[in-house]
Amino acid sequence: MLKLLSSTSSRVHCLTAATPSLRIKQEPNSILSALDRLSGLTRRSPRNSLFRACFCSDSGDGSESKPAVEVEEKGAESESGSDSKASSAIVSTYPRPEDYLTVLALPLPHRPLFPGFYMPIYVKDPKLLAALQESRKRQAPYAGAFLLKDEPGTESNPGSETEKSVYDIKGKELYNRLHEVGTLAQISSIQGDQVILIGHRRLRITEMVSEDPLTVKVDHLKEKPYDKDDDVIKATSFEVISTLRDVLKTSSLWRDHVQTYSQHIGDFNFPRLADFGAAISGANKLQCQQVLEELDVHKRLQLTLELVKKEIEISKIQESIAKAIEEKISGEQRRYLLNEQLKAIKKELGLETDDKTALSAKFRERLEPNREKCPPHVLQVIEEELTKLQLLEASSSEFNVTRNYLDWLTVLPWGNYSDENFDVIRAQTILDEDHYGLTDVKERILEFIAVGKLRGTSQGKIICLSGPPGVGKTSIGRSIARALNRKFFRFSVGGLSDVAEIKGHRRTYIGAMPGKMVQCLKNVGTANPLVLIDEIDKLGRGHAGDPASALLELLDPEQNANFLDHYLDVPIDLSKVLFVCTANVVDNIPNPLLDRMEVIAIAGYITDEKMHIARDYLEKTAQEACGVKPEQVEVTDAALLGLIENYCREAGVRNLQKHIEKIYRKIALRLVREGSSNESVISGEVVQPTEVDETDQHAAANETVVEVESVENSSHELKSESSVQITDQSKDSKDATETETLEETETSKAVEKVLVDPSNLADFVGKPVFHAERIYDQTPVGVVMGLAWTAMGGSTLYIETTLVEKGEGKGALHVTGQLGDVMKESAQIAHTLARAILLEKEPDNPFFANTKLHLHVPAGATPKDGPSAGCTMITSMLSLAMEKPVKKDLAMTGEVTLTGKILPIGGVKEKTIAARRSEVKTIIFPSANKRDYDELAPNVREGLDVHFVDDYSQIFNLALDK
Repeated sequence: MLKLLSSTSSRVHCLTAATPSLRIKQEPNSILSALDRLSGLTRRSPRNSLFRACFCSDSGDGSESKPAVEVEEKGAESESGSDSKASSAIVSTYPRPEDYLTVLALPLPHRPLFPGFYMPIYVKDPKLLAALQESRKRQAPYAGAFLLKDEPGTESNPGSETEKSVYDIKGKELYNRLHEVGTLAQISSIQGDQVILIGHRRLRITEMVSEDPLTVKVDHLKEKPYDKDDDVIKATSFEVISTLRDVLKTSSLWRDHVQTYSQHIGDFNFPRLADFGAAISGANKLQCQQVLEELDVHKRLQLTLELVKKEIEISKIQESIAKAIEEKISGEQRRYLLNEQLKAIKKELGLETDDKTALSAKFRERLEPNREKCPPHVLQVIEEELTKLQLLEASSSEFNVTRNYLDWLTVLPWGNYSDENFDVIRAQTILDEDHYGLTDVKERILEFIAVGKLRGTSQGKIICLSGPPGVGKTSIGRSIARALNRKFFRFSVGGLSDVAEIKGHRRTYIGAMPGKMVQCLKNVGTANPLVLIDEIDKLGRGHAGDPASALLELLDPEQNANFLDHYLDVPIDLSKVLFVCTANVVDNIPNPLLDRMEVIAIAGYITDEKMHIARDYLEKTAQEACGVKPEQVEVTDAALLGLIENYCREAGVRNLQKHIEKIYRKIALRLVREGSSNESVISGEVVQPTEVDETDQHAAANETVVEVESVENSSHELKSESSVQITDQSKDSKDATETETLEETETSKAVEKVLVDPSNLADFVGKPVFHAERIYDQTPVGVVMGLAWTAMGGSTLYIETTLVEKGEGKGALHVTGQLGDVMKESAQIAHTLARAILLEKEPDNPFFANTKLHLHVPAGATPKDGPSAGCTMITSMLSLAMEKPVKKDLAMTGEVTLTGKILPIGGVKEKTIAARRSEVKTIIFPSANKRDYDELAPNVREGLDVHFVDDYSQIFNLALDK
């Protein structure tokens, strides 16, 4: 609508700009005075208009008309004050307009041209423009202006079809696109491709004369006769006039149109009033075309009245929208001004400070509790940064950097230490509550606490807990923190490849952050927390540096008292921090980093320890997690033992915990299903007798009778209950208590206790995963059991040797079993040493010289490497060569030199546990490992016959010499 109104306005302005030769003479008539004369009202019109527009006096209503009307403009800025010469605005023509029956057809894309109105159009067709100029030269400046129909299949949208595309349509196609009814238009002026048209009278196309340019035959249309004194027509016209007045009061845009057109309009009659209202309305082109085609004056007035009524409604909506927006904007401006004034007043009174002062005050207030403990160099940096903050603009990027820097500096707990608990007995109790076994770890923590108690202060240490997964390394860190009453912070460095995660970013980077240690101190709020660095053996190394080297400064007791973070750029004292690192394999930790740690190896748990852990820790946790009460389930020791040996043989207890939770989840499902079935039976009123003790039966006899009666007769129950309540309330409460006791007894009886034993263990956890590691009850010739260490704990493995072929000089050795380089070299050493021993024991036996051997280590899918299988390989070869089987229940481990010396090995505890798991009674260890074996717990060594050797001849005597 606004676009249409603006197009009307632009049409008026284009008229003024395009016809500078027009001289408009100011007259006392106006649109309002003309309307008043038509409606019988007397009103003097304002004479403030500076422009005059022209309406053709010929309206086609049958009255006498002049071919043109001359208008003049009074020179408002004339220095002499005299009237300027009048110039003709409309070319006088002869013959009269109604004599033109063949005219050029001009397409109008946007709006129809009404009689008495100007309209500028642009003619892009050179032939049509030349024809119009030629007609004007012949003093026949008339053409037909017809509205263009919308293209079929498109919505009626003003401006959807540009004038350029309009003049691309020619000939028959253009003829079919034109509305039949149009307006005879006088060509007022032609400037370039702009043509000013003045509407005269209505036309109807009858036929096409020529195509390029389009020329058509027309009939001149006149209004149907009407009675000027008809009351209906008068009333309709009065309503149009009244509505036009209301619109003129509210719409400044319409007021401009009226001031432009109102100076010379002639006598207003009913048809012209209808045309005027439709012409200056913002209706779409089809509604205006409908008014143009209507020849019945009364109907035309009605159509115009609808259009102007719509305009006044739109004006009201526009006014309400403008008022609401104005109120909103003025309210916001008023609120803003008042807030600014309030700030200025508070600042003058000292009640409020600016943002920078408030920030400085906040930082100083945060630092105040730790000011005495804060190091002097840190205080100096904080004061300098606070001074710089006052000099910076709040909108600058440096301001935000300084503010964040001060935020970190003031939030750290400078010199703020938590009170440690040096009670050794309490620490022992806490450690025993959380973990079973782990004597080495607990002793080391108690030593740390004892030293701290004697010194009165504690120093930070770096402890590294190494062991297979699931043995409780991470949870030990939490227990230590609880025992020492220290704050706990954990961060994992597994896969960490960016040094900035440890040392922080430079402040020059966008989004810079301090390292993990500074973030740790901020989170825990103390300067002596326990920091658990998890998975330190899995550190990465990428393009951003080597984090393992960055950890050296963090973990070195001689350096971390002045740890320097790249972001803070001030030294931080980390000497009171207790670092606990965890690793699966110590070999993966770089040696410089490992040198700064105190390694405590956690070998894993034997079957007895797993039984205790399952009973005292895992089972209780699983019961709480699954909502199962202890009296509802019983897991036998045999079931737990079968679970440990056949399902969970790894060194840790994480897999054992998963299996126990699986058992209790299935038990919970069974209990819920049984409970649901019992509820359905009770709701179905099926009552089954339950077994109750005789004492309980006598004690609850009365209540049982009352319950039976209540089931049989509900009305009698109401009477009985009311009489009991009236007679004796105390007896009623006693009855209710005994009834609840009976209900609990019935519920417990209804749900049977779930028993888990070896017979139904597979129903809960499936088929067994592991079988006995002992493949042979009696090891055959050439087969010997060895002991191995892996990252998952200890294991037993068989080494097998067999004869491939025998012949003169065919002595050779073939090795399989996915062995590493070290084990392949051990096999070659064993082959050489076995030949020497056989030559010594049986000089006449040429077995190794004439026999090709095949040595294999089963479980070929598992990579195996290590030097501790040398003595086992030698024994296997000698057993085959001498055709003597090795003693039953014997396992051995040890590294052998070419001279037969037995060297020490590692993983004594893991290998011992593996031997016990395989029911081995006799174990052969190197003599140098006797001290490691003596440190084992008594329950690990119980029932074992262990021999310590330092030469292979001793092994030969134990294994092969009967």
